[in-house]
Amino acid sequence: MRQRSPTVLQLRLWLLAVSASPAFLCVLAADLSKEPFTIRISCGSFDDVRTAPTNTLWYRDFGYTGGRFANATRPSFIIPPLKTLRYFPLSDGPENCYNINNVPNGHYQVRLFFALLDNPNLDSEPIFDVSVEGTLFSSLLLGWSSDDEKTFAEALVFVQDSSLSVCFHSTGHGDPSILSIEVLQIDDNAYNFGPSWGKGTVLRTAKRLQCGSGKPAFDEDLNGIGGGDRFWLGLKTLSSSSDDQSISTENAIAETLLAPNFYPQGIYQSAIVGTDRQPSLSFEMDVTPNKNYSVWLHFAEIDNGVTAEEQRVFDVLINGDTAFKDVDIVRMTGERFTALVLNKTVAVSGTTLKIILQPVKGNRAIINAIEVFEIIPAEKKTLPQEVSALRTLKGSLSLPLRFGWNGDPCVPQQHPWSGVDCQFDNTKGNWVIDGLGLDNQGLKGVIPGDISKLQHLQSINLSSNSIKGNIPTSVGTISPLQVLDLSYNELNGSIPESLGQLASLQILNLNGNRLSGMVPASLGGRPLHRARFNFTDNAGLCGIPGLRECGPHLSVAAKIGMAFGVLLAILFLVVFAACWWKRRQNILRAQKLAAAREAPYAKSRTQFTRDVQMAKHQRPPESSRSSNNESSPHLLS
Repeated sequence: MRQRSPTVLQLRLWLLAVSASPAFLCVLAADLSKEPFTIRISCGSFDDVRTAPTNTLWYRDFGYTGGRFANATRPSFIIPPLKTLRYFPLSDGPENCYNINNVPNGHYQVRLFFALLDNPNLDSEPIFDVSVEGTLFSSLLLGWSSDDEKTFAEALVFVQDSSLSVCFHSTGHGDPSILSIEVLQIDDNAYNFGPSWGKGTVLRTAKRLQCGSGKPAFDEDLNGIGGGDRFWLGLKTLSSSSDDQSISTENAIAETLLAPNFYPQGIYQSAIVGTDRQPSLSFEMDVTPNKNYSVWLHFAEIDNGVTAEEQRVFDVLINGDTAFKDVDIVRMTGERFTALVLNKTVAVSGTTLKIILQPVKGNRAIINAIEVFEIIPAEKKTLPQEVSALRTLKGSLSLPLRFGWNGDPCVPQQHPWSGVDCQFDNTKGNWVIDGLGLDNQGLKGVIPGDISKLQHLQSINLSSNSIKGNIPTSVGTISPLQVLDLSYNELNGSIPESLGQLASLQILNLNGNRLSGMVPASLGGRPLHRARFNFTDNAGLCGIPGLRECGPHLSVAAKIGMAFGVLLAILFLVVFAACWWKRRQNILRAQKLAAAREAPYAKSRTQFTRDVQMAKHQRPPESSRSSNNESSPHLLS
């Protein structure tokens, strides 16, 4: 694919024609006022930092991620002169991410610089993977700190949900460390390599070379604007064994700083050319096999020995195949000192990408700059509501820090979350969660109701932990659920009736908890249908074979009322017993008195007393007695 814009003369005439239009001036002013989004983070820094020579602003590292702060050791001269970094101990989890919010949707250049911890007691060169928006794009391998090109990683990625995540995945060899992160907005159509380009792809910068210059440079150093801030590695020769030479010019280069890629003219003001002894140019680089690569070749005719068409014509071969035939820079651009960009996408099956520029006319080939990108299919993310549900579960169950659970649960596919099983849903076009395996992990807390948002779960295993509380009723709405193992926890309350709605449920282990009440009838008969349910070791459960029989089902209030009634009954019995004992004592006392009256002495005294009392009552008055004596006949002498 050839990228070409209008010539300088055409551009000037067009500007002259339209500049008189007020509407054009308004649109132009609006365009200029719209600055591309840019954020640079100095990782581990407590303050904003500015660095020479361009007085670049780096924001302090606050509120983006976890990890630890440390001083940094810069292993390469191309790394920004920053003094701190952030690193992520494995004890904090295998995945750790920077989450940058409020990023306008669009196309971005994301660049990371790496450094070493300034601490001799820690591993000096960690090995880890890096992903952006869930897509793995870089792996730091052994020896990266001694290779300038490997001390940074860069990707072109689309932001679609107003946030950007950059994640670092431990491989168990040292603690990942990061010096800086740059997020630079570029044109939405930048580096469009053809029909397969778009939001479904991530471009990893595999190589970017400025030929003929021995100095590395950023776009800002080359007075570039609009293209992010690309880093160009200076190259005097294409290989140590080649016989090529470098040339340069101070002439202005036309057709630069044009949309969508906005290349600075500085990359075209130097070049590498062939020689009479070796007219061809050859460049070779290592690549990942079985990948697609987008190759961008930059040309400008700056050689004073070539002034017209047909004086330099060459073919471009990539891995032996002719990618561009009869390249004549002057003919294709219309004049000297004008930029020409050629782009080709190639599939590479081996481990080497080789570019050969072979002269057809004239005796020497020329090249000004080379860019090579690996084309990576962007990973589809996990359904947002399921990611949210897992994060709620993480907090509710006090998931240990070592689990991490940062970033996306399912992608990159090489680094899914521990304890989470994923599958791709072709209907929705997203990853979904179909299994949770968190048994025997020291979990605490309660099972949140939001677990029901994981509507694709087929298996839940939370056994052998210390989970408390009730079983959420909402679990019964996870229709695909086949296995539910909550055994050997500290769950209480009753078994939700909703579990009986799980038609696919085959294994239900609730044994070893503190559950109570009647087992729902819809579950009690399920073992007859080849399901395996276990309710044992729950002292309060009843109602199915193997468990105790259920009595009347009493509410808590009824149980309290019954206890109060029993207490009143006991109190009544105590009072009744006290009264009975008192009465018994009185009876015994009375019996003793009666027994005392029946004794012989007491009996005779009692009889004498009675006789005396009766005599008193029966004796008549004295006068009466005398009268009676006188008038009555004498019966006795």
